[in-house]
Amino acid sequence: MDALVLFGLLLLGVVVLTPVADRIGVPQPVLLTVYGLALGALPVVPAPDLPPDLILPLVLPPLLFATTQSTSLRELREAARPILGLAVALTVVTAAVVAVVGHALGLPWAVAIVLGGIVAPPDPVAATAVAKRLNLPPRLVTILEGEGLFNDATALVIYQLSVMAVVAGGVSVAEIGWGLATAVLGGTALGLAGGWLARKALGWLDDAATETTVTLSVPFAMYLLAEHVGASGVLAVLAAGLYLRTTATSEITSAGWVLGRQVWQYVEFAVSGLLFGFLGVELISVLGTTELFDDGQTLLVAAAVTGVLIGVRAAAMFLASGLAGRRARRADSATPYGWRESAVASWAGMRGVVTVATALALPATIDTGDAFPAREEVVLVSLLVVVVTLVLQGLTLAPLIRRLGVATDSDVPADVRRLHRVVTEAALDSIRGAEDVPDDVRAAVLRQYEARLGYRNDVESLVDGGSGAGRGPALRDLLARATEAEREAVLDARRRGEASPAAADDVLFDVEARAMRYGS
Repeated sequence: MDALVLFGLLLLGVVVLTPVADRIGVPQPVLLTVYGLALGALPVVPAPDLPPDLILPLVLPPLLFATTQSTSLRELREAARPILGLAVALTVVTAAVVAVVGHALGLPWAVAIVLGGIVAPPDPVAATAVAKRLNLPPRLVTILEGEGLFNDATALVIYQLSVMAVVAGGVSVAEIGWGLATAVLGGTALGLAGGWLARKALGWLDDAATETTVTLSVPFAMYLLAEHVGASGVLAVLAAGLYLRTTATSEITSAGWVLGRQVWQYVEFAVSGLLFGFLGVELISVLGTTELFDDGQTLLVAAAVTGVLIGVRAAAMFLASGLAGRRARRADSATPYGWRESAVASWAGMRGVVTVATALALPATIDTGDAFPAREEVVLVSLLVVVVTLVLQGLTLAPLIRRLGVATDSDVPADVRRLHRVVTEAALDSIRGAEDVPDDVRAAVLRQYEARLGYRNDVESLVDGGSGAGRGPALRDLLARATEAEREAVLDARRRGEASPAAADDVLFDVEARAMRYGS
């Protein structure tokens, strides 16, 4: 019951604070973390009690898969060099420097490496939320999203190998090499195989709900299977997600695509929001049950690690920008160029979901039955790093972007309208060139698309200006009234038995899909 109460309070915070975050200009993860801190300080709120071994399987698969469904493989391919440099090289270097600092401040080497693996990967959720709202250049959005997509795999391999070393009392070089090969090659192969099987299954289905259920089960199945055989669950999920994102478009029905897109957007929103709120509650719970602050050593380690994370990332970003120069900028769209873009990219290194999940997932004991060495200190340092970077960098990233003038002037709604017109014209070209269909069929389809193009041109002239300047609000209001009339007509027909529930649902789906285009 206590768990349900806590879940309900966290869910309430997500619902209430998300629109508040938009209004006051604070990233949602930051506000939810602060809410969790306040919630955890209340004596009536139950302490969280989630088994550590369930955290990663519950949190990572849906978040990773959801990210792949909004990722462009073409952009990732074009930006492969800087993304892999950050996701692999920078993550490894960061983990190594944190391990050196942690060991110098008293942690055993293996435990210090565990800490490095936990805090090394930045979280893209808060950074990209700010980036998209303030229209950062596409190359910076690409680098933040691409880095966040793949650095988790690198950090989790480091984390898992170092945890294994602590639990087993040590590992050999051969075991490390075999573990790396199994994690990388095995995880990728399993993910591709699972994605292929899921694509075949989707090709046999034609129901939107069933198709979406398949895509929901894929990340969990891939993660659990890969982890069971010692491969990287993260790479398995990423490989399966990117494979389906790239190749399965023809196997999924239009209704399934729309439903799946909405479901995965919600999954990413709900899971990440709940976890950031949970972070605040968990930190208060850890603070209330530990005596690690008595000598100030834990605070010293947390401060040192936070400084290392900020400093190493800044050095890497400015060095990469300096080495790339103008020539590399033209060749690689994702390379930050100039000190302004480098400053923004380096300051967008907030830690979050993966750091929280891996810290809380640390085993309580090792093979000998003894307690995991310095577990409380590692968990507390990790949570403090997340809170400090989220609050410090999360609250100042937007002002920094505005101050440096890095944001672009792109108009996303206008881009959407232009793209709709482009794809409609492409469809018309294809229809006009079709020679293998009857003339009356081609004429009927041609009239449909020509009417659609005429509708778009008329609407866009009112929204974007010209003779209809200032008519946009009136247009949206009239479309909203028409949409409401359509809804009422469908529901009334269903109530009077003039339409079956299935037919009514199909028509409502079409009405709502059209209403979404212009915010009606």
